[in-house]
Amino acid sequence: MSPKVPFVELSFQRRPETEMLARSEAFFGLMDQRRTVREFSADPIPEGLIENAIRTASTAPSGAHKQPWHFCVVTDPEIKHKIRLAAEEEERQNYNGRFPDDWLEDLAIFETNAHKPYLDIAPALIVIFKENYRLENGERKKNYYVNESVGIATGMLIAALHYAGLASLTHTPNPMAFLNEILGRPKNEVPVILLPVGYPAEGTRVPDLKRKPLEAVMTRY
Repeated sequence: MSPKVPFVELSFQRRPETEMLARSEAFFGLMDQRRTVREFSADPIPEGLIENAIRTASTAPSGAHKQPWHFCVVTDPEIKHKIRLAAEEEERQNYNGRFPDDWLEDLAIFETNAHKPYLDIAPALIVIFKENYRLENGERKKNYYVNESVGIATGMLIAALHYAGLASLTHTPNPMAFLNEILGRPKNEVPVILLPVGYPAEGTRVPDLKRKPLEAVMTRY
């Protein structure tokens, strides 16, 4: 049986209702400006910014507090280029046979293809791995609710990056086992998202998309 963890008093500040509403509206207004981009500037990211965003992501709740995630930050141009070459090879196969016709039709509005120059251009790539199980002294140990935990952490990471003033792209060039090989990650880790991060390139354009209204995504009982 695992040793018991001591409990400490919760640090929590209860705020006036007017302040709570104002904060929630301000945060929504900021996050409503978040857009996925595929055109990045090569301008460097301020030191410490990505580290703080990952610290924020790591505050996410997780099953039994096992924190089953690992974030690899890639800024080395040679490694980024290796990732680009491998990702484009997988994407060529996806666009030329793996993807069903309805998927290709849904992707058409974004004008995407197998060409991924942003993997070279973006100043940083964050590769998010889920840890399917732990290894402690060579012994395999369970993690719990891995997909849910890593999904929550990833959302918090994207929000933290946007809050700090950076853009990102959730890129999933499945299959992604090449990322384990290039980055030397162990077999118990599985890559789930390749996240280019940086400033949008000057003049970047994005599709004029509309998000679903509240009544389409929320039901009150």
